[in-house]
Amino acid sequence: MSMIVVIRGAGDLASGAALRLYHCGIKVIFLELPEPLVVRRKVAFASAVFEKQVEVEGAPAYLAEDVEQALAILSKDNIAVIVDPEADALRGLRQRLPTDAPIVLVDGRMIKAAPGQRLDEPAFTVGLGPGFTAGYDCDAVVETNRGHLLGRVIWQGSAQIDTGVPERSLGFSNERVIRSPSDGVLIARAEIGDLLDEGQEIAEVSGLPIHAPFQGALRGLIHPGIRVKREMKIGDLDPRNDPRYCYLVSEKALAVGGGVLEAILARPELRKHLWD
Repeated sequence: MSMIVVIRGAGDLASGAALRLYHCGIKVIFLELPEPLVVRRKVAFASAVFEKQVEVEGAPAYLAEDVEQALAILSKDNIAVIVDPEADALRGLRQRLPTDAPIVLVDGRMIKAAPGQRLDEPAFTVGLGPGFTAGYDCDAVVETNRGHLLGRVIWQGSAQIDTGVPERSLGFSNERVIRSPSDGVLIARAEIGDLLDEGQEIAEVSGLPIHAPFQGALRGLIHPGIRVKREMKIGDLDPRNDPRYCYLVSEKALAVGGGVLEAILARPELRKHLWD
């Protein structure tokens, strides 16, 4: 096994990157939280934490208990997911891989803030979106903001700041984001892919119902049973009203994935370890 790409966070954008890498024959291991707060669960490999195995657009992923099990999953041309919020697996990987085999780290947690101390293990690090500065806390940044710069690789400097405003679709923007009305445990009243009428109940938190603000397809919803905070994003309603989009990786995620692939292939010292 010549090179492994480790991705911190397995949300929809990071999963788009993994899909690009997987289809190019590159091995991927995700490191996730014990209870991922991912909304677009049907297109996010983070769902493997709850379901043990998932498939996103033909790419299979399995939950691994440790690095040894993850490597066995990779050997069968699958994606591995480990519950490892502190990225301790990087050290275990280094001990098991050949000394000349690089580990590429992609930080796809979308924390939108400076990541803090840079990890020593990987030889090459790519940060997704705002908060990262190429040349300081990572080697390259991939732009995640929609627009002319989306998916571009930044070799010096930072990505654009987070606008906090969702993409407008059929006249809807902030209304598309479903937020929790209270602290508490999420109880689902609808499923991802459901076509909802305006006012139809989506979920409940601490006895407070959450209703659809307009007619649309439920594109995403945090896993039921997760404890959420007031005003936290817990769902995504799509006014295009087409359930197919709920199960397809977005064009934004694929563009970001293309940037990650470019960042890796741009480095000759990494290219020579691919596809041995």
